[in-house]
Amino acid sequence: MRMLVRLVFGLFVLKAAVASPRFSRQVDLDTYDSVNYDMDLDNINLETQDNYDYEEGLTIDDPQIEIGTLAPPDYNYPEPEESLETQTDVEEEEEEEELPLKPQLVPQGSGGSGVLMGPDTQKEEGLLPSVPKTPQEGAGAVEGSVSSGLPEPDEPDEPDEPVVDRRGMPTCLLCTCLGGSVYCDDLKLDSVPPLPKDTTHFYARYNRITKINKSDFASMNKLKRIDLTANEITSVDDRAFMGLPELEELVIRENHIPQLPALPETMTLIDASNNDIGSKGIHREAFKDMTGLLYLYITDNHIDYIPVPLPDSLRSLHLQRNNIQMMHEDTFCNLKDFNYIRNALEDIRLDGNPINLSRTPQAYICLPRIPIGDLI
Repeated sequence: MRMLVRLVFGLFVLKAAVASPRFSRQVDLDTYDSVNYDMDLDNINLETQDNYDYEEGLTIDDPQIEIGTLAPPDYNYPEPEESLETQTDVEEEEEEEELPLKPQLVPQGSGGSGVLMGPDTQKEEGLLPSVPKTPQEGAGAVEGSVSSGLPEPDEPDEPDEPVVDRRGMPTCLLCTCLGGSVYCDDLKLDSVPPLPKDTTHFYARYNRITKINKSDFASMNKLKRIDLTANEITSVDDRAFMGLPELEELVIRENHIPQLPALPETMTLIDASNNDIGSKGIHREAFKDMTGLLYLYITDNHIDYIPVPLPDSLRSLHLQRNNIQMMHEDTFCNLKDFNYIRNALEDIRLDGNPINLSRTPQAYICLPRIPIGDLI
């Protein structure tokens, strides 16, 4: 009998639950805590049976009165909180997918770091990395185009360095002064700057100097070396270097000098290669009294003879690539003294000249080595 009452009561409760409007959303929750549910039914049936037997004397023959009296009209099961939160999160995610992302820039002064924020600035998931602007963006650029930062083809190139007025500037501020050496290389100078009185070595290579005046090196009693390589010199005063009592080395190669100036007897090295010195560009017996001259280089010019007499101290003579066509037998040797030997002159270069060295064999008998040049 008890089993029959339990079965009828369960069927009626199931029918009431199916009729509930929340049943469609809670299908998977109807089995919530089935073990506890069975235990509750047992307790309810026991209490009902006792009430029927002792209080009102009702029987089992009328189950509708018993069930109608005990069952609530709308039985609602408790909903777990986790399921509600899960559904809320799903709805919020669907809304976030539908809403377009509108970045917002948080002001620096309001505690933000200047990063772009999503629609919900309270969520860390909405943080987006900030993208730095290039200097060209938003500054006169055409909309829809990206500026590469390179100059346009029609724009003129900027000069490598600004034009600086060097006139009147102290030499040791313009150039580099180290002890007695003054270095003024590659400064776009168009004239020799004023030098300190104690200058011993002066370098002004790769400039735009066009002329050497007599006053450029006046009263430079300690000057020993002048290097003016690769300038644009076209004129040199004939006495520009004669007032230098200590001058030993002069390098004026790679210029446009038509005539070699007069030089003091103290010279040890003269390099006037790659110029425009012609047949009349060297003074007569210009090197005779230079008893300490060691190196004489006059290559790549237009001279047509060997500038004799040459001092006995000379070690190296370079005259290649000129227009020398002949040489006398006494150019280097003394035909009146067969015991004379020029031991110092070991390097003579005459290659690149239209001269046949084999025609003057007696001209080399006093030399330790035969000159370099054409023998045919």
